[in-house]
Amino acid sequence: MTTSFFLIRHGQTNYSLEKKYCGSSNIDLNNTGRRQAKMLRRRLKEENIDTIYSSDTKRAFTFAARVFPGRPIEKIPELRELDFGIFEGLTYSALMEKHAGLYTAWLRDPSSTDIPGGESLASFRKRIFTGWRNIVVANRNKTLAVVTHAGPIRIILGAILNLKDIREATVDLASITTIRIQRGQAKLITLNETGYLRG
Repeated sequence: MTTSFFLIRHGQTNYSLEKKYCGSSNIDLNNTGRRQAKMLRRRLKEENIDTIYSSDTKRAFTFAARVFPGRPIEKIPELRELDFGIFEGLTYSALMEKHAGLYTAWLRDPSSTDIPGGESLASFRKRIFTGWRNIVVANRNKTLAVVTHAGPIRIILGAILNLKDIREATVDLASITTIRIQRGQAKLITLNETGYLRG
């Protein structure tokens, strides 16, 4: 028995265009993000996808609804991005101006540096694995699409690839990462597929 997953990062927003931390900020796709969804719809049209899940954030769910029009999509709050607290909506340069010490410490070691008003990496990881485990258990021997964010996909990849730092995994906007689970073992099939966007 094989369970297959298309892990999909949502498309572009104005925050991602401006390189701002988005996290829990509930903003929608911009025009580029909507075009990316249309291109991904063409890429996946021949795939036999049984069930579709999405983070309940606007940018993820809107992307999922545009990629899979007319299909039921189940919202999974556990698949939200990390809450960046006081970093939300700020760029790298703005953070270095306002919170240089804290931001530098967080970049150096996010696992032991908490962001005020935000979510710890340990709590984030636990939340993602809870949502992921529930999806896996409920969908044995199916093909699934899961539309979420860079952080959750990196958490999952970190476990599969045994990464010391999940930031080593590249997860671009509108990318597809494919995973298969056989006999309880997860295997990475494709990583960060974006070639279809150039088609």
